[in-house]
Amino acid sequence: MPHSNEILQLLLQILMPSGKLSRAHVDKQRTIARLSKALNRIKLLSVGLIAGLGGLAWAIFDRGFPGTNNRPIVCTPDEVLHVPPSSNILLNANTPATELLPSNFQRSGISVLIEKSKHRLTMYYNQKPVKAYPVVFGDPRGDKQREGDRKTPEGIFKIQDMYPHPSWSKFLWLNYPTAQSWCKHRRSKQQREIPFSSGIGGEIGIHGVPPGQDSLIKNRTNWTLGCPALTNQDINELYDLVQVGTSVEIIP
Repeated sequence: MPHSNEILQLLLQILMPSGKLSRAHVDKQRTIARLSKALNRIKLLSVGLIAGLGGLAWAIFDRGFPGTNNRPIVCTPDEVLHVPPSSNILLNANTPATELLPSNFQRSGISVLIEKSKHRLTMYYNQKPVKAYPVVFGDPRGDKQREGDRKTPEGIFKIQDMYPHPSWSKFLWLNYPTAQSWCKHRRSKQQREIPFSSGIGGEIGIHGVPPGQDSLIKNRTNWTLGCPALTNQDINELYDLVQVGTSVEIIP
């Protein structure tokens, strides 16, 4: 690799062809020295800039963004949409939902409550519980904080899309993350509960199980990466009752 002075000599030859600048009484060696000093100053400025940006990044991670006065992030409490069933049993578990709903029921009146601690998903019509289904998760303990923690997010969500799934029968895609989800995610970072580089995750939805694997639900095997899972018979029934926009409340 050529020495920096050789590079400067070459640069100077390009800048001063045929010695034209020598006739203007420019000393070549002095010019080289000045260019060398300028390059050294640029190097020092670059090192200082990198160090300064690194310090700023650490300060933001350690204390929050400038001007925030170190105020903790406060998220509003999750809304409450449903009154959970008072009994611990699975309401009307063995009765087809179509026999429990009015013959002229409207999908807009359907909503869903998921209770993680009870492994129960309850379908409501006009805010009244109609039928409950057994459900499993990934890690049911605690709210979802980051991508890869296998936890199921808590809060109120909407079905943003629904479609047949090649492996799990049907998929009811929820609109996680919501604004509330983002607030809780940033708060977890500020409180150093999760790494600063963590992503929030996504692709959360209610789905079935691989064919012939209904025992995963019956045995309460929490096998997913965070999605609520039903038996294929149950997800197929629920699929025919809900619509895009249906509210889904998930609580501990």
